[in-house]
Amino acid sequence: MTDATPGERVALPCPACSPDLETVHEVLSPGSHVTVRCTECDHTHKEQLPEEEEVQRRVVVSQEGDSFTASVDVPEGEQLAVGEEFLLDAEEALMTVRITSLETEGDRVEEAPVEDVETIWSRAVGNVAVDVTMHPKDGAHDETESFKIRVPGDYEFTVGETDEFGDNEFTVEGFLVRDDAHGYDRDQYEMDGDAAEAKDLKRLYARDEQTRAWSAW
Repeated sequence: MTDATPGERVALPCPACSPDLETVHEVLSPGSHVTVRCTECDHTHKEQLPEEEEVQRRVVVSQEGDSFTASVDVPEGEQLAVGEEFLLDAEEALMTVRITSLETEGDRVEEAPVEDVETIWSRAVGNVAVDVTMHPKDGAHDETESFKIRVPGDYEFTVGETDEFGDNEFTVEGFLVRDDAHGYDRDQYEMDGDAAEAKDLKRLYARDEQTRAWSAW
């Protein structure tokens, strides 16, 4: 809690109106001793915030078929859940990862307090590889090519819109979302205007916009 930011609200005793009970205070300025204002009586004073206790947990990160193990410090009492993202400072890189599973003693669960978690299973979502299934512009849907494109995790694909990556130019016709993606009400989307970020995609379906000979594939 020592890295409180201006505007953050913390529970502290107020020397003016409540020296024995905690009241809600607003952080005005950070520092080794933060300046806070009591929201009950507007009294302003400096306080040293208590250190936040943390526990270290094992993290397995999956990235394009490979995986590695790291560790992360998590505040005590934190509730972890599949789909949550956090910044992992690992030897391999500083990266954003998303929780895909939580391993407790003998079980895989969707949600658990950090104290019960032995291993956090995750995948890198800062930059991702998206699987694309593409059919020819004037051909049948059973004539397809599959390939991967690598994009930032927050790159958005929209059904009905055309994207260009290197030699590939295609119009998005639909997509499947991953099990760990939140904010979606179904698995498959194919209506114009439907959109999803690359890190949420299991597969992208597209129509080729290039005039090239598919017989060579």
